[in-house]
Amino acid sequence: MRAGRGVRQATRRLTHAQGADRTGLGRLIELTAAHGAGDVLITVGLAGTLFFGLPVDQARGQVALYLLITMVPFTVVAPFVGPVLDRFRSGRRYVMAGTLFARGLLCWAMAAAIGPADGLTLFPAALAVLVLSKAYNVCRAATMPSVLPADITLVTANARVALFSLVSAGVAAPVAVGLTAWLGADWMLRGTMMIFLAAGVVAVGLPRHVDAPDLDFDEEEEEYEAGEGKGGRRQRWRTLLNVGPVVAEAMRGNAAIRLLSGFLLFFLLFLIQEGHLRGSGYPKEVMIAILAGGAGAGGLLGAVVASWVRGHSPQIIVLFALALATTTATVSAFFFSLWTALVVAVVAGFAQEVGKLALDAIVQREIGEEVRSSTFGVVEALLQIAWVGGGLAGLLLSLLSGRSAGPIGLAVIAVALVAALAWLIITRRRRLRAVSERIRAAKAAERNAPSPASAAANPQDPRPHAPKPYGDGARTDTAKPLTDTTKPLTNPHG
Repeated sequence: MRAGRGVRQATRRLTHAQGADRTGLGRLIELTAAHGAGDVLITVGLAGTLFFGLPVDQARGQVALYLLITMVPFTVVAPFVGPVLDRFRSGRRYVMAGTLFARGLLCWAMAAAIGPADGLTLFPAALAVLVLSKAYNVCRAATMPSVLPADITLVTANARVALFSLVSAGVAAPVAVGLTAWLGADWMLRGTMMIFLAAGVVAVGLPRHVDAPDLDFDEEEEEYEAGEGKGGRRQRWRTLLNVGPVVAEAMRGNAAIRLLSGFLLFFLLFLIQEGHLRGSGYPKEVMIAILAGGAGAGGLLGAVVASWVRGHSPQIIVLFALALATTTATVSAFFFSLWTALVVAVVAGFAQEVGKLALDAIVQREIGEEVRSSTFGVVEALLQIAWVGGGLAGLLLSLLSGRSAGPIGLAVIAVALVAALAWLIITRRRRLRAVSERIRAAKAAERNAPSPASAAANPQDPRPHAPKPYGDGARTDTAKPLTDTTKPLTNPHG
């Protein structure tokens, strides 16, 4: 009892450090940790209903179907989820609580469907849980700037949330396995329902400043008249296709990393099942556990490293993560074995975690409050599609026969990563060069612009004149600023 109290107190000190207790970040960290543990409990409870224990050929078909099914909700629902969350950003606490309450009720429905193997209830409920989990993550990510303490950067805050979520998931996994073996998956899911309901109550109790104020009528009218978009509400949709070059670069880099992650998961799984992974005499279950543990350890290491990062550009972090994953996959293709596969799994988990945390920080910094949730919805959809694409590629390449399947498969994915990295570097250099040219042109125009006194003395001067004051020139200090002081939807200079 005393040990448990000590663990709770130590955890509370870590989650509430550096002013996180005052801003609400500490409570959000604890809430997301419970969310991550609940997701793991659901995954373990449903694991026996999917494809484990099936023959390899039948399992491959089941996995392909599973991948396609998981992609459909994101390609169809994600464009709707983000705008809905933006419309209700003044009630983000209740949106997060609603996703948690709904998942709790769905756990009860899935528990009732497991016994009679009611697929018509089980699979739609599982997909709804997946969509609601992503909706929570989108809303939580959009909320982060509202609870950010002054002494913590966005990358560090995101890493702290991810770190505690991963730790709670790692603790919940063996507990879920034990409870499933002891009580059965149905009763374990019923217990998971209680976790989600309690987490929903905690979400309602988050600080009020988590809820962003809605624009009033005058602000919306000013936004429309300012030309931010023609057609009013349609602007929110059009903005999603123009997130800015910085966000677009980070999304492409993370998509390439997520492609590798999905590829490794299913490619290595079926290589082990078919006995094509050489270099050890371990049983299949042990090799799968080794690789899964390596990927989890890599993700945990990525969260720890990101929490220590200070003063480094998130864009550089994304490039570094992709370059590290590309290099490791390329080298491992030439020296393929269980242990090089383990190294690739660790690096892929590390790169995925670090890259995603940097991407979240970039979106939180570059995208305005008005469409931040919508942008995060598109990000989650893109990354899910990339992961599914990698998984399908892994399934296809695992059909190669013989022990050459491993090196060939890794070589193919390494070539794809090299192409993605080269494209990212080239586009980044072009963008930075264009920004430098715009800055030089602006400075040159400023130097060539005449002063107001010389412009008045020589009205025939062909050089561009400086802006005239408002009215008759009497309002010089109190004139309305020429530039809008609100944060732009995207960074035009990024």
